[in-house]
Amino acid sequence: MHPVVAIVQERLRRIEREPFYATMGELLADAARRDPDRLAIVFFERGQQLTYAGLDRAVNRAANALVAIGVRRGDRVAVMLPNRLEYPVTWLALARIGAAMIPVNNGYTPREIAYATTDGGASFAVVDETCMATFLAAPERPAALTDDRIVVVGTSPVGGTRSWEQLIASARDSFTPAEPVTGDDPIGIQYTSGTTGLPKGCLLPQSYWLVLCRSASARTTSQVRRLLVQNLFFYMNAQFLLLTALNIGATLYMAERPSATRFIGWIKEIGANWCIFPEVVLKQPAAFDDNRTALSEVAMAAVSRDGHREIERRFNVRAREIFGMTEVGPGTFMPFEVEDMVGSGSIGAPSLFRRARIRGPEGQEVALGDPGELQITGPSMLKLYVNKPEATARSFDGEWFRTGDVARQDEQGFFYIVGRIKDMIRRGGENIAAVEIESVVRHLPGVIDAAVTAVPDETRGEEVRITIEREAGEGVAREAGDAALLRAIIAHCEANLARFKIPRYYAFADTLPRTASNKLAKHQIVAAGSDPRAGTFDRIDGIWRP
Repeated sequence: MHPVVAIVQERLRRIEREPFYATMGELLADAARRDPDRLAIVFFERGQQLTYAGLDRAVNRAANALVAIGVRRGDRVAVMLPNRLEYPVTWLALARIGAAMIPVNNGYTPREIAYATTDGGASFAVVDETCMATFLAAPERPAALTDDRIVVVGTSPVGGTRSWEQLIASARDSFTPAEPVTGDDPIGIQYTSGTTGLPKGCLLPQSYWLVLCRSASARTTSQVRRLLVQNLFFYMNAQFLLLTALNIGATLYMAERPSATRFIGWIKEIGANWCIFPEVVLKQPAAFDDNRTALSEVAMAAVSRDGHREIERRFNVRAREIFGMTEVGPGTFMPFEVEDMVGSGSIGAPSLFRRARIRGPEGQEVALGDPGELQITGPSMLKLYVNKPEATARSFDGEWFRTGDVARQDEQGFFYIVGRIKDMIRRGGENIAAVEIESVVRHLPGVIDAAVTAVPDETRGEEVRITIEREAGEGVAREAGDAALLRAIIAHCEANLARFKIPRYYAFADTLPRTASNKLAKHQIVAAGSDPRAGTFDRIDGIWRP
């Protein structure tokens, strides 16, 4: 084992034995007592901010307001908001009550909203005024989610819905839960794209987020006081990094939405000490003061070896890889103390409260250095996939979660991702399940089958290509039919998929290749070494590529 890793792992074991907050509410209350006037969170583009004490009071008011309309411990509340103060306030208020949040991507279509709210069992909702028309257009919703249980943020209520502002105005700023809340209480149903159907809802307890907070806190130094996050709050990063900021006495600065072109400017303007650095930002022109920012350390995920070296060189900062998943929270990380692995491509060693191993197709041990499935175990991971007991069972090998990633481990104890078992595409930081897009397109008239594959892309990492097996035809009629079918497919995708899921590249085939067992042989769709964009219609550029 690498000598530094052995030291770091021993330090992590000591941290694991130390007492910590039992609930997210306890963490917030203690932070407010300890440092009441420090800024907790700043939405710098909206001009919104709250101190630690101000956040604590706002959360209590929101908790009282939600209880007043009937929210109770164990209830599930859909939240569809952009990046604004009401999002973290709602999340932490639900934690105080002992209820769970179903974060709804505000780019979802009515079909996707219907799925998340019905599958998640939402009985209440908090929705931004800009999302209301789409939310109310959902073709179905849970029976309990009546109009009077929908709270609208930022405008007058529609129909029988309620106004957030009116509820908050009359709420007290102290709160006592009706029932004791524990770290085992679910706080969220975080949807993650699945490879065998529609997205799966991960039921996550409060202790899951506290482990993420402790893991991130253990990786930072005392120099970190300003954390920059550009992710939307319905993703994991913004949620656990707010808790991390509160725990270490720092401030979380949140952008309104991600922007590769403005990211470096934000770092400089805010004086950020820490961020998760997206590799695509390196495409922005270098400036003379890039190496003079306040950054002391940054985290990265799935950054290339050359990109890792460039981040450190250009910004004069220590950058280290982290690996995690919705299901497990923290997985592995490269310690900042390890200086000789920069640009190695390694995802590091197991994080706080986590162990990792490599196993073969039948769950057997593999020789050191040989590839196999990365499996992770530890306390406070997902409880289950909501309404999917078979998927839950398939995802575990005993106590070990099967990540679906192919990895290897070297003699120093470091892990490396070398491929994916799961049929996933990662576009601009978003995980996209091929099977969801295929299921949306397959039932269209004129479509026999569809196969979604990844196309390497310099800007977004991967783009989405769909190959459609269409009904028979020939000659001019075939060309006209393909043009009409293409328009229909794109329109259908735009109506039923979030924008980031809509394929960029479209191709037609008389038949799709299949294995002897009649499964799609996706590796045969594009010949080895050829350009996967060739012969496709590029939706973004509006052209057929030769």
